[in-house]
Amino acid sequence: MSTSDLLGIPPTHLPDDPAAGPLETGVAPDQVAAAHPASSLAWAVLAEDALADDRAVEAYAYARTGYHRGLDALRRSGWRGQGPVPWEHVPNQGFLRALAALSRAAGDIGEEEERHRCAEFLRASSAEGARALGL
Repeated sequence: MSTSDLLGIPPTHLPDDPAAGPLETGVAPDQVAAAHPASSLAWAVLAEDALADDRAVEAYAYARTGYHRGLDALRRSGWRGQGPVPWEHVPNQGFLRALAALSRAAGDIGEEEERHRCAEFLRASSAEGARALGL
């Protein structure tokens, strides 16, 4: 369904992320996160960069911050702990990217239960996002 999942729960659409513009123009992610600490996207980019540099503990910390900031934003947008968070709605991608990075970083530091939980949460929230992010 395009407007709800099989339980009839409508999708959650986050508002535009103020970090998107500065990141797109090349502002350093750490500066963007400092200027927009509530942005899941900024923290997700920091986590992805740390994962690419084999800095798993830093990636885990950045991803966990982005994940929790995303949960806060989802709740403010009416999310009640379940239902779709569509990948195709671009402002949702910061949260979904942070969730994927958290799954990867958790696996890198041996937190298999959390790795699995985060990957499953991502798939349940957005199968398209999970595919796009390689989980």
